[in-house]
Amino acid sequence: MKLVVQVKLLPTPTQAVALEATLHACNEAATWVSRIAFERDVKKNFALRKLTYGAVKFRWGLGAQAAQHVIKKTCDAYATLRSNLKAGNYGGPGSKRYRRVTEKPVVFRSEGAQPYDDRMLSWQIRERTVSIWTVEGRVKNLAFTADPEQLARLALYRQGESDLLCRDGMWFLIATCEVPEAALKTEPVDFLGVDLGIVNIAATSDGEIMAGRELNRARVRDRDLRRKLQKKNTPSAKRRLKKRRRKEARRAKDVNHKIAKRLVVEAERTGRGIALEDLTGIRERVRLRKPQRATHSSWAFAQLGAFIAYKARKAGVPVVYVDPAYTSRTCAECGHVDKANRASQAWFACRSCGFVDHADRNGARNIQARGAELWRRGAPSTAPAPPRQRQGGAGRKRGVTASGALVVQAEEP
Repeated sequence: MKLVVQVKLLPTPTQAVALEATLHACNEAATWVSRIAFERDVKKNFALRKLTYGAVKFRWGLGAQAAQHVIKKTCDAYATLRSNLKAGNYGGPGSKRYRRVTEKPVVFRSEGAQPYDDRMLSWQIRERTVSIWTVEGRVKNLAFTADPEQLARLALYRQGESDLLCRDGMWFLIATCEVPEAALKTEPVDFLGVDLGIVNIAATSDGEIMAGRELNRARVRDRDLRRKLQKKNTPSAKRRLKKRRRKEARRAKDVNHKIAKRLVVEAERTGRGIALEDLTGIRERVRLRKPQRATHSSWAFAQLGAFIAYKARKAGVPVVYVDPAYTSRTCAECGHVDKANRASQAWFACRSCGFVDHADRNGARNIQARGAELWRRGAPSTAPAPPRQRQGGAGRKRGVTASGALVVQAEEP
């Protein structure tokens, strides 16, 4: 399976200037190539290379490999844009979003990611340095930092291209690794049921609650601060909102990584599989009161599911997705289904047998039982492959992804 490792570069001021000049030149060239591709409607790699390769090398002083990567990056952006349009991700042909992305060429941010192959970039893992091509010449002994696990993954499994990326004034290299999957455990002793919710992000059939009220208090504070900043609507408030958005996204990603890791480690340790709810389309199906809508829609449950899936595939832990219908109303002891069984948000009290339990744990036990039954009937592990994702470039500008694989941060908990 493909994962990518993100390592942080530690450039000197001189090296940072060279890296910045390189990204600016490459992305300026990519924007020009994009305009040529749009005006002449030529968006295939080799055809576009005939039109732009010489000019890219001459005008921006790029090397042969860098010029080819600039052209290929542009073609990839348009290919993904076509896929998103076909999938309806920008609405119908007459919608405002659809027109906005189709009536003008793709524009690349000045600090968007730039791909590097092994001719332009060499790794010295033991010394924790890289040698990298820039428009100002080859920069050698450029230091980077990563934890031992990520260094080992780089040394053993790195393949293909790496991306140079600048984010919030910090420099990163994102390297693709082809990591072998563990053999899937075909005879799990049982399943670990996981109930996903609004108040408690995840609760297991073992009774463990992950990311509960303490996290929600922080989310409420963040939401109140966003509301105040949006009311101000000043340039400084907008800048702060942008920083807050990135900070909240980083925290949510960190929490999701920790939850996924704990679930997979526990399932692997006890020889069990993982049973999850199939929440596809839940936001369209569920109708909530207005105060609950922001809380319900503000957590990245799809990201959490993707993290559980790829960590489970890497560990060989089977994952099954079950129908979530009535799991919160069904008694895990006697199977009685009644809306009145849900005494409150936190507690479940069966009207038939009198069984009392935490509501999320009861729901997780029902998910566990359904997962075990599905597996007994021969259902395969349905853990999906990691979603393809790319950092920087046009993907940051317009939500377009070109190529790559799921990002695993070097600082992953």
